[in-house]
Amino acid sequence: MARYDIAIIGTGPAGLEAAITATVRNKNIILFGSRKASSKVQKAHSVQNYLGLPDISGKDMQKAFIGHIDSMGIQITEEKVTMVYPMGSYFSIQTSSNQILEARTVILAAGMIAAKNYPGENEFLGRGVSYCATCDGPLYRGKTVAVIASSAEAESEADYLQETAGRVYYFPLYKEEVHTAPGIEVRREKPQEILGDMKVSTLRTDQAEYPVDGIFVLRESIAPGQLVPGLEMDGPHVKTARDMSTNIEGLFACGDITGTPYQYIKAAGEGNTAALGAVRWLDSHKEA
Repeated sequence: MARYDIAIIGTGPAGLEAAITATVRNKNIILFGSRKASSKVQKAHSVQNYLGLPDISGKDMQKAFIGHIDSMGIQITEEKVTMVYPMGSYFSIQTSSNQILEARTVILAAGMIAAKNYPGENEFLGRGVSYCATCDGPLYRGKTVAVIASSAEAESEADYLQETAGRVYYFPLYKEEVHTAPGIEVRREKPQEILGDMKVSTLRTDQAEYPVDGIFVLRESIAPGQLVPGLEMDGPHVKTARDMSTNIEGLFACGDITGTPYQYIKAAGEGNTAALGAVRWLDSHKEA
């Protein structure tokens, strides 16, 4: 299995700058994210404090960012990372397609997660709560599952579950029309709480309670504290040192997930710092 020097999760200003800096330093990287601008960037009519790009719209700024990485031959892997496991001398990275990749260091740059966890979500993570249908779907063959979907991208994962699970409830949190496979039961209700004893048994909504064996919470991004077991948090933010290192050896974080101010110029600067920190860590921990 190929092992990367640095895995970078996120393609906002922090993640892209980390990728540029790491590439300049001749490191073998993999960059997870999307070429599309986030809604935050798209809504920015004018950014006036980004050095060298005066009075630029968010859309034009994204074009400049993507043009920069394209000119350097940096590829974006458009796949969601569902879990990062610290393994001592490296990290094991699981994706939404159930692939496992390895990297010696990781830089988290996925931005702030606006959605709050449901009551019971953390308690039942790994005991009925999952963030990846293709990863954990086979565990629920013939059983009843619920899918809480923040966007239409979750529809394909619900379709996959329909092939194995006995019954699938689908709770779309978006307004667009739902296009899922026949047999999936769509419920326009708001999930409120996840209940159970030793494992998940019930999803309570604002209208009813549903007996289930598993619940797939499919957000566009996963909160860093859930993405990486053992990661130290400071409220909703990742706790970092000045070199953007975290409490986990070889793991760095940058951008909005490290705290305010939530500004592009700050995020890009932290991306540069995180990449330099990762390079120093690699240089001081050379593989035999």
